[in-house]
Amino acid sequence: MNGYVLMPNHVHALISFRRTEQSINTIIANGKRFAAYELVKRLEALHHPFLAQLRDVSAPRSARGKLHNVWELSFDWKDCRSDAFMLQKLEYMHANPVRGVWNLCTDAEAYLHSSALFYGTGAQPQWGTITHYLQMQDINLEK
Repeated sequence: MNGYVLMPNHVHALISFRRTEQSINTIIANGKRFAAYELVKRLEALHHPFLAQLRDVSAPRSARGKLHNVWELSFDWKDCRSDAFMLQKLEYMHANPVRGVWNLCTDAEAYLHSSALFYGTGAQPQWGTITHYLQMQDINLEK
Protein backbone atom coordinates (compact mmCIF):
# COMPACT_ATOMS: atom_id res chain seq x y z
CA MET A 1 0.00 0.00 0.00
CA ASN A 2 1.19 3.49 -0.81
CA GLY A 3 -1.19 5.53 1.32
CA TYR A 4 -4.44 5.32 3.25
CA VAL A 5 -6.94 7.18 5.41
CA LEU A 6 -9.70 5.39 7.34
CA MET A 7 -12.66 7.66 7.84
CA PRO A 8 -15.83 7.07 9.90
CA ASN A 9 -17.84 6.02 6.84
CA HIS A 10 -15.34 5.51 4.02
CA VAL A 11 -11.75 4.60 3.16
CA HIS A 12 -9.21 6.29 0.91
CA ALA A 13 -6.30 4.17 -0.36
CA LEU A 14 -3.49 4.53 -2.86
CA ILE A 15 -2.67 1.00 -3.91
CA SER A 16 -0.28 -0.41 -6.53
CA PHE A 17 -1.17 -3.60 -8.39
CA ARG A 18 0.96 -5.99 -10.34
CA ARG A 19 -0.22 -6.81 -13.85
CA THR A 20 -2.99 -9.36 -13.61
CA GLU A 21 -5.77 -10.83 -15.68
CA GLN A 22 -8.25 -9.83 -12.95
CA SER A 23 -10.18 -6.61 -13.33
CA ILE A 24 -9.85 -3.81 -10.77
CA ASN A 25 -13.47 -4.54 -9.82
CA THR A 26 -12.62 -8.16 -8.96
CA ILE A 27 -9.52 -7.21 -6.98
CA ILE A 28 -11.37 -4.57 -4.94
CA ALA A 29 -14.43 -6.83 -4.44
CA ASN A 30 -12.21 -9.61 -3.08
CA GLY A 31 -10.40 -7.19 -0.77
CA LYS A 32 -13.67 -5.75 0.50
CA ARG A 33 -15.08 -9.24 1.07
CA PHE A 34 -12.13 -10.42 3.17
CA ALA A 35 -11.99 -7.13 5.10
CA ALA A 36 -15.72 -7.46 5.83
CA TYR A 37 -15.27 -11.02 7.16
CA GLU A 38 -12.52 -9.81 9.49
CA LEU A 39 -14.53 -6.78 10.66
CA VAL A 40 -17.61 -8.87 11.41
CA LYS A 41 -15.50 -11.47 13.23
CA ARG A 42 -13.94 -8.80 15.45
CA LEU A 43 -17.28 -7.10 16.14
CA GLU A 44 -18.81 -10.47 17.07
CA ALA A 45 -15.93 -11.16 19.47
CA LEU A 46 -16.59 -7.80 21.14
CA HIS A 47 -20.38 -8.28 21.12
CA HIS A 48 -20.42 -4.79 19.62
CA PRO A 49 -23.88 -3.22 19.12
CA PHE A 50 -22.83 -1.85 15.69
CA LEU A 51 -23.07 -5.40 14.34
CA ALA A 52 -26.87 -5.11 14.40
CA GLN A 53 -26.70 -2.23 11.90
CA LEU A 54 -24.56 -4.33 9.56
CA ARG A 55 -27.28 -7.01 9.54
CA ASP A 56 -29.59 -4.65 7.64
CA VAL A 57 -29.28 -6.47 4.30
CA SER A 58 -31.65 -5.92 1.36
CA ALA A 59 -33.91 -8.83 0.37
CA PRO A 60 -32.17 -9.59 -2.96
CA ARG A 61 -28.75 -9.65 -1.31
CA SER A 62 -30.08 -11.67 1.62
CA ALA A 63 -31.52 -14.22 -0.80
CA ARG A 64 -27.98 -14.70 -2.16
CA GLY A 65 -26.75 -15.57 1.33
CA LYS A 66 -25.38 -12.18 2.37
CA LEU A 67 -25.54 -11.82 6.17
CA HIS A 68 -23.99 -8.38 6.69
CA ASN A 69 -23.88 -5.15 4.73
CA VAL A 70 -20.43 -3.71 5.42
CA TRP A 71 -19.58 -1.91 2.16
CA GLU A 72 -21.36 0.13 -0.47
CA LEU A 73 -21.86 -1.81 -3.70
CA SER A 74 -19.68 0.55 -5.72
CA PHE A 75 -16.37 2.29 -5.30
CA ASP A 76 -14.74 5.29 -6.92
CA TRP A 77 -11.26 4.78 -8.32
CA LYS A 78 -8.82 6.93 -10.18
CA ASP A 79 -6.12 5.60 -12.50
CA CYS A 80 -3.05 7.34 -11.05
CA ARG A 81 -0.35 7.37 -13.73
CA SER A 82 1.72 10.44 -12.83
CA ASP A 83 3.63 11.45 -9.72
CA ALA A 84 1.80 14.78 -9.66
CA PHE A 85 -1.61 13.10 -9.73
CA MET A 86 -0.62 10.60 -7.00
CA LEU A 87 0.67 13.44 -4.80
CA GLN A 88 -2.57 15.37 -5.37
CA LYS A 89 -4.60 12.33 -4.27
CA LEU A 90 -2.40 11.72 -1.21
CA GLU A 91 -2.71 15.34 -0.14
CA TYR A 92 -6.48 15.17 -0.54
CA MET A 93 -6.67 11.92 1.45
CA HIS A 94 -4.45 13.18 4.26
CA ALA A 95 -6.37 16.46 4.54
CA ASN A 96 -9.74 14.68 4.71
CA PRO A 97 -9.82 14.12 8.52
CA VAL A 98 -8.82 17.75 9.15
CA ARG A 99 -11.56 19.28 7.00
CA GLY A 100 -14.49 21.06 8.61
CA VAL A 101 -17.11 18.46 7.70
CA TRP A 102 -15.15 15.81 9.63
CA ASN A 103 -12.92 17.83 11.95
CA LEU A 104 -11.44 14.63 13.43
CA CYS A 105 -8.08 16.24 14.16
CA THR A 106 -6.24 19.53 13.75
CA ASP A 107 -3.09 18.03 12.17
CA ALA A 108 -3.17 15.30 9.51
CA GLU A 109 -0.08 13.60 10.96
CA ALA A 110 -1.85 13.27 14.33
CA TYR A 111 -4.69 11.24 12.81
CA LEU A 112 -3.90 7.64 13.77
CA HIS A 113 -5.78 6.05 10.87
CA SER A 114 -3.75 7.67 8.12
CA SER A 115 -0.46 7.37 6.27
CA ALA A 116 0.14 11.13 6.74
CA LEU A 117 2.63 10.48 9.57
CA PHE A 118 4.61 8.14 7.31
CA TYR A 119 4.80 10.77 4.58
CA GLY A 120 5.73 13.45 7.12
CA THR A 121 8.30 11.53 9.19
CA GLY A 122 8.95 8.14 7.57
CA ALA A 123 7.46 6.30 10.57
CA GLN A 124 5.74 3.07 9.49
CA PRO A 125 2.29 2.24 10.93
CA GLN A 126 2.12 -0.57 13.51
CA TRP A 127 -0.11 -2.75 11.32
CA GLY A 128 1.97 -2.93 8.14
CA THR A 129 4.31 -1.30 5.66
CA ILE A 130 3.78 1.74 3.47
CA THR A 131 5.81 1.98 0.27
CA HIS A 132 6.38 5.60 -0.74
CA TYR A 133 4.58 6.35 -3.97
CA LEU A 134 7.81 7.64 -5.58
CA GLN A 135 9.49 4.26 -4.97
CA MET A 136 6.89 2.63 -7.18
CA GLN A 137 8.79 3.97 -10.23
CA ASP A 138 11.57 1.50 -9.42
CA ILE A 139 9.34 -1.56 -8.99
CA ASN A 140 8.33 -3.58 -12.03
CA LEU A 141 4.60 -4.14 -11.58
CA GLU A 142 4.40 -6.14 -14.82
CA LYS A 143 5.57 -9.39 -13.16
